[in-house]
Amino acid sequence: MLFLFGNTLLFGQVKTDPILTSKDTIKSQEINPLAPAKAAFYSAILPGLGQAYNKKYWKIPLVYGAIGTTLYFYSLNNTKYHEFRDAYKSRLAGNPNEKYSYLDDTRLITAQRFYQRNRDLSLLLTAGFYILNIVDANVDAHLLQFNVNDNLSLNPKLDTNEINFKPNFGLALNYTF
Repeated sequence: MLFLFGNTLLFGQVKTDPILTSKDTIKSQEINPLAPAKAAFYSAILPGLGQAYNKKYWKIPLVYGAIGTTLYFYSLNNTKYHEFRDAYKSRLAGNPNEKYSYLDDTRLITAQRFYQRNRDLSLLLTAGFYILNIVDANVDAHLLQFNVNDNLSLNPKLDTNEINFKPNFGLALNYTF
């Protein structure tokens, strides 16, 4: 009888002991499930605004640098394309352009195709960087909600083999409670 009552009292003390209660780290943080959608929406409205919403301010110059550079090359290639196209059209009309008089018809057509292809590629890259801006804001907002603390660790492990004394490489993932 004494053994049964003694164990019951021991378990009663374990349940009320504040040292053994654990705090759930994920539930203590407030998670906003709409934050990724809001960040993506902000980046779609104004590029870089989603990065500002995520408080990743260092990414904003990268976004504007990428989009601005591709827009610059689009404008440059579009201008050159129209110059060569107009020179070719004026030559066909019998009014040759003095600026491109040293080029024959095939070279004018080749230059038109070159600048047209580069213009289209620049526009495609601009759209790609715009979409990448939206995806980056969305993924970054998702990753901000993950629990990353010191309890998670990834440590490389190096042991020596006791038979031939060669190093053994390994990787250990530890989670401490």
